[in-house]
Amino acid sequence: MQSSVVNSNRLVDASSPYLRQHADNPVHWQPWDEAALDAARTLNKPILLSIGYAACHWCHVMAHESFADPATAEQMNRDFINIKVDREERPDLDRIYQTAHQLLTGQSGGWPLTVVLTPDQLPFFSGTYFPPQPKQGMASFREMLSEVTRVWKDRPAEITEQNERMRRVLGTLGNTDEGVNPDRALLDAGRKQLASRYDPAFGGFGSAPKFPQPTALERLLREYARRRDEGNPDRGALHMVCHTLRRMGLGGIFDQIGGGFSRYAVDGQWMIPHFEKMLSDNALLIMATTDAWRATGDEFFARIARETADWALREMLLPEGGFATSLDADTSDGEGAFYLWTPMQVSEVLDGVDAQVVVHRLGLDERPNFEGRWHPQVHMAFSELAKRLQCPREEVVERWNRGRAALLAARDQRERPARDDKVLTAWNALMIRALARAGRFLNEPRYIDAAERAETFIRDHLWREVRLAVSWRQGKLGIPGFLDDHAFMLAALLELQQARWSPGREDWAFALADTLLEHFEDTEQGGFYFTADDHETLIQRPRSFADDALPNGNGIAAEALNRLGIWQGEPRYTQAAERTIQAASARIHESPGAHCALLNALDEQLTPPTLVTVHAGDQTEAWRAVTDTGLHPARLVFYPLEHSELGAWVCRGHHCLPKVDTPTALHDQLAGDD
Repeated sequence: MQSSVVNSNRLVDASSPYLRQHADNPVHWQPWDEAALDAARTLNKPILLSIGYAACHWCHVMAHESFADPATAEQMNRDFINIKVDREERPDLDRIYQTAHQLLTGQSGGWPLTVVLTPDQLPFFSGTYFPPQPKQGMASFREMLSEVTRVWKDRPAEITEQNERMRRVLGTLGNTDEGVNPDRALLDAGRKQLASRYDPAFGGFGSAPKFPQPTALERLLREYARRRDEGNPDRGALHMVCHTLRRMGLGGIFDQIGGGFSRYAVDGQWMIPHFEKMLSDNALLIMATTDAWRATGDEFFARIARETADWALREMLLPEGGFATSLDADTSDGEGAFYLWTPMQVSEVLDGVDAQVVVHRLGLDERPNFEGRWHPQVHMAFSELAKRLQCPREEVVERWNRGRAALLAARDQRERPARDDKVLTAWNALMIRALARAGRFLNEPRYIDAAERAETFIRDHLWREVRLAVSWRQGKLGIPGFLDDHAFMLAALLELQQARWSPGREDWAFALADTLLEHFEDTEQGGFYFTADDHETLIQRPRSFADDALPNGNGIAAEALNRLGIWQGEPRYTQAAERTIQAASARIHESPGAHCALLNALDEQLTPPTLVTVHAGDQTEAWRAVTDTGLHPARLVFYPLEHSELGAWVCRGHHCLPKVDTPTALHDQLAGDD
């Protein structure tokens, strides 16, 4: 077996589209499996580990420049066991080796991640993208390979010593420090830290490249609602959210023609994106824009939420009911070419006033903003356009909608960016939650329909023996899932059950919660590991509390378990949530703004959600006009189907109010939530 491992590229049978993109490389790529790891041990060769994902622009660049080059491949095949990993299928490996990269280099990582390991999987060199030729002080990829090979052969004692230090550090990273009292001061500190990083000019946090950070926006929305409920609404927190989402929604990070958000902006003004689109980012931003609309009633946010959800249903929904993972940034015409326009191209689709509306609104009559072409951004408001064209605003909006639809149809005839069509459980759970929320509050039943289809797909195809798989593609299951898969799905079920009741859904929620406690919880220190107790043995069992592009799994698990425990009166779930927050409290205290998901969970631990149960009969619409109006993140509302007595029951903490028989009476009981 070792001969075939060493002498052939084994990615042709991989299910991951990212791995299959490298199946034709002359590099003898291996998947991460026991055969490849055993070959490294037997032959005493270092492992060259390359981690990326299908929509990664610089992964494609490095593949074209280096991995497709026969001379480079010959060197790699001679001196290394070469393993290629899809970070979305193996987030455990990505977490471990991104952390190792930071320890080795003192710098943040990214993709492609290029790590050289000993045969026992310990890293001794790490980098990201390497050019084919030396550039701007950066060694070429082949120079790096030669130097690493020399060190491997000539300085084994230094590698061994470094590995021992690495092993010790990795072994302590998941430990919790002595906890602090998790109280409201942490919530206030989180708000203060987010405000210190906020960009008052263009919204968002930090500078270029600028990421949306929807988990931070969600935290600020909850902070606004928390203080409002205490009689002191935090208008500053609400402004930070709304200004950020508005600037994003008007900028180039949002697809003005087709809807949906790109991964991030390369500038600080949200104008030019890195053009890949990820399911997870868009799910989180659907929730953020829906909640911004709930808080303000501003139809701008409702429109952005709808256009993003519509994009997901149109471009990411698979025939089986699940959602694809991502859209690439590139086509054969170059990065972002699918999204770019010229005035001439617009004139081929539109004419007359319709063309004028589109050209002026998107700034196509100004200087090109991306490599001689125009990436659409909103340059002129509808009211300003109406004055310029001397026609009613309603007519301008109608012409814009008509023109936008025509441009979308024309754009669909272009070469489309590649779609990674694997179904990721955690990311689908985020989209289920987002569509359930948007469908409920924006009165869009079709979104709830899609969420339920995806829920059914996940349960039928990825739920096996009380465990979720991490991924599915064309009938092939990925490995057993991680913390995020189970925690995010539990949160999604609770959201979906509030949008549309389904008998038996709570049974699946119980099973997911029990899986979290049985296989992921750290029973000694509290909190949850990222990998299950029966997962493959790696150099570290990762556990983290800070958010990254996704809300942290410990935070989502704590919030979801607390909510399930309150809903079902099950203290072991609320106690697990308390243990998680206590375990994370010292880390939260060090950097509260980096732990927004856990701050949300803490918020609901300090002030438990109001539980509302409504038996509405055929009057659901009237009751929902009361329960579903405004932004109330800490309110759980359920409409069970099976009931004999009509009315509503409200419980706060351990105290339940008398049953009420009318929506008006319920409104009066809930007035304390405003």
